[in-house]
Amino acid sequence: MAASLICSETVSRVSSVLNRDGRQFGKKHMFDSNEETCWHSDQGSPQWVLLEFPQPVRVSELKVQFQGGFTGNTCRLEGCLKDEEFKKLTDFYPEDNSSLQTFPIQGSPLAHKFKIVFENSTDFFGRIIVYSLDVLGART
Repeated sequence: MAASLICSETVSRVSSVLNRDGRQFGKKHMFDSNEETCWHSDQGSPQWVLLEFPQPVRVSELKVQFQGGFTGNTCRLEGCLKDEEFKKLTDFYPEDNSSLQTFPIQGSPLAHKFKIVFENSTDFFGRIIVYSLDVLGART
């Protein structure tokens, strides 16, 4: 049974924050379980979210809730072990809506770090808005 891998020791980083206003639009809002807060990127493509776990994990699925109109069109998941270079694991293609979307990850890759890259956006300016993000799988 896959469980959420996000914990208090998970380190997250993002490519940008709208107007550098981390208090209102920062990365922490993707994980706070509050449906009224979000991470809102600044403009430009690509945008990304990087997650570093305290130990290697096997990811089996991603769950993402975007704001319709600010959705990643073409996305990819990259992963690596501690001090290695990121490698592309899979591509995924979200629908442009505000519902929670689930993306199965084939092969349950093992990695310390995962990077979700939003290569482009449904927004003309390349902005991404994520209300919730979860990574499911197993700890090793």
